[in-house]
Amino acid sequence: MSETEISLEAAARAAGSFAEPGSIAGLAPYGDGHINASFRLRLRPGAVRAAPVARPSLPGSSGEGPGADLLLQRINERVFRDPEALMGNLLRVTSHLRAKLEAAGLPEVDRRTLTVVPALDGRPLARDAEGGSWRALLFIGGARSAGPARDPGSVRTLGAALGRFQALLADLPPPRLAPTIPRFHDARSRLADFERAADRDLAGRAASVGREIDFFLRRRDGLGLIAEALESGAVRERITHNDAKGDNLLVDEATGEALCLVDLDTVMPGLAHYDFGDMVRTATSPTVEDELDLAKVEMQMPLFEGLARGYLEGAGSFLTSAEKSYLAFAGKLITFTIGIRFLTDFLRGDKYFRVHRPNHNLDRCRTQFKLVQSIHRQEEAMQALVNQI
Repeated sequence: MSETEISLEAAARAAGSFAEPGSIAGLAPYGDGHINASFRLRLRPGAVRAAPVARPSLPGSSGEGPGADLLLQRINERVFRDPEALMGNLLRVTSHLRAKLEAAGLPEVDRRTLTVVPALDGRPLARDAEGGSWRALLFIGGARSAGPARDPGSVRTLGAALGRFQALLADLPPPRLAPTIPRFHDARSRLADFERAADRDLAGRAASVGREIDFFLRRRDGLGLIAEALESGAVRERITHNDAKGDNLLVDEATGEALCLVDLDTVMPGLAHYDFGDMVRTATSPTVEDELDLAKVEMQMPLFEGLARGYLEGAGSFLTSAEKSYLAFAGKLITFTIGIRFLTDFLRGDKYFRVHRPNHNLDRCRTQFKLVQSIHRQEEAMQALVNQI
């Protein structure tokens, strides 16, 4: 059983680590995430549980006062092999964000950053009988996922949210955050992973993807360009989200205002280009990432302009001119790298990404590679636009 197929009974047992049984009003699976198993835990007013890092209630949550709902999650330890380090990152990042937001005088700070709720024993994690790691977060009421950005306005909102997020974390004090997935966006590492998968061909699929392998081989030069810029000191290491997309942005249900970024498990040291490049990948083509009709896959300049303007407005002055000079290239690089990851997983027999049909990872790979071609044709115009903002 995978972490995303955890039973309701197992979640109910874990819930007892965060609230007394008599305090629990309900429990149900929540969301459709592919990595961690998530449940909405409803608590009765006056529920007995450890106090969260911040205030114990949320506007718009079910119940009154300390009966606010929790998001209960079992961490996927196949993906996140050090849950303690992951939670250490999460506590530091959310505490820093909260302090910055409160200092800025923003209203409803509880809705503008995640809040970790410790277990009844005061620890940020609870272990079940099988050794699995569980955590709880305050549930943010009256909010919804922004979902895929498909027009210049929503893309600009997403870009601004990611830019602000990076800017708020730019002065996070030492020590360095732990890499929760080592070499996650390291293109050279992904290249090596792919070459090993193709050589071993454990699932016997290499012969069926000759065109995709050839596409990779003809374009692999230059994959290390931004990493080399980091090594030379031309660009700086930043704290980045590393899963930048509209699905991970919460907006107010009533007003549509951007509230906060969620799914912070991959927040770790990286490059600003990782997030911007992933936004180019997910928000500038009006298609899904597993689009079967490749004729629909096209980087659209109006969407890119909305994204770039929003991102640079949100980022403010923390980006250097050298960092800005790689933003258009980052879109191509991250899209290509994600395509390689899908192809690698296909060759390995679909071990990492959840698939819903035969050849699903191959379909995803082909969509990314088609978008790479579109970005490449427009890269100079994209960078010229960035330079003008």
